[in-house]
Amino acid sequence: MTTADRTEQAGSFAARLVEWQRRAGRSGLPWQGTRDPYRIWLSEIMLQQTQVSTVIPYYLRFLDRFPGVDALAAAPLDDVLAAWSGLGYYSRARCLHRAALQVIEQHDGRFPDEFDAVLALPGIGRSTAGAICAFAFGQRHPILDGNVKRVLARHSGIEGWPGEPSVLAALWAESAARLPPAVAGDVASGVAGAHRDIGTYTQALMDLGAGPCARSRPRCGECPVSVDCAAHVSGRTDAIPAPRPKREIPRRASVVWLLVDRQQGVLLERRPPSGIWGGLWSLPESIDAQVEARIRASDAALQALAPIEHAFTHFRLRIEPMLVRMHLVGGQGPAVTAQAEEPGRRWVAFEQLEAVALPAPVRTLLEALRAGGRGVQPELPGLR
Repeated sequence: MTTADRTEQAGSFAARLVEWQRRAGRSGLPWQGTRDPYRIWLSEIMLQQTQVSTVIPYYLRFLDRFPGVDALAAAPLDDVLAAWSGLGYYSRARCLHRAALQVIEQHDGRFPDEFDAVLALPGIGRSTAGAICAFAFGQRHPILDGNVKRVLARHSGIEGWPGEPSVLAALWAESAARLPPAVAGDVASGVAGAHRDIGTYTQALMDLGAGPCARSRPRCGECPVSVDCAAHVSGRTDAIPAPRPKREIPRRASVVWLLVDRQQGVLLERRPPSGIWGGLWSLPESIDAQVEARIRASDAALQALAPIEHAFTHFRLRIEPMLVRMHLVGGQGPAVTAQAEEPGRRWVAFEQLEAVALPAPVRTLLEALRAGGRGVQPELPGLR
């Protein structure tokens, strides 16, 4: 295929997607219909590895709490993590907060409108930066999220798993080649090389991958570009792109201590800043050996609760909660209460847990306990 042929095909591909998006694509989402880079940036970060239906209520609550980059930067990280609690992949929230501080400190509080400056912000990769610049500033940049990889691999007939470097490079090249051509003077935001339809085209790629070009049972009859889709024409939509090579998911187990006091509530411990649930408040995984011995000697005070299974991206975690009713521990005294005096630990009343940044499975466990669930008698402090 000549360069002219490829340019014509790319233009046709983009034009068909733009027309389809206006007719059948997603519309009315809370982050659509705005050029506000803060709102667009927030939506793109939340949508990483998370479905639209899950994101919408979090997005609206987050905007209500932090309506602009200045409010986000001024907020304590604990408040940001609390607003994010339950959405998962908490490194996104930490990076969001760091990026807001960087916008204030390095860009005078104005979200940058240059691609390289956007890309330099914490938590923003090449595809996310491209999407932000397209939606907020009308700039022509390729994107390549998981759904877009599938669309381009099928339409171009690119074989292999998109995680392979050579396949990924080919997909990036294809994404760049298919951008709507820049039109001199057709600038939506004062940035050279912009295109009035780039936002619509970018949204169309995302919508096509999330809709008709689904991973399984794609609805090719609804696709605006199926007539020249290599995978559809060859009957290989089930084989392109190739799936991730199978691997065994590691399993881990962790005992957590659920120490409950009638007056003070539940004892929480802050997680390290990096790693799983970084910076969140969770249940202690260890206590003083002497205290543990005293607890285990008090049969009435100790109860092993049903384990909780939680899936992370790269492993599965089995959480084994040990409920301790502190008022029943024999010889309760300084050795027991001192557990809360260690750095990074604090007692929190059950009615105040809503404002604390907790991992989703820990919040679910505590809410179940408060409701008298998981086989626990409703005699705990603050519980019905």
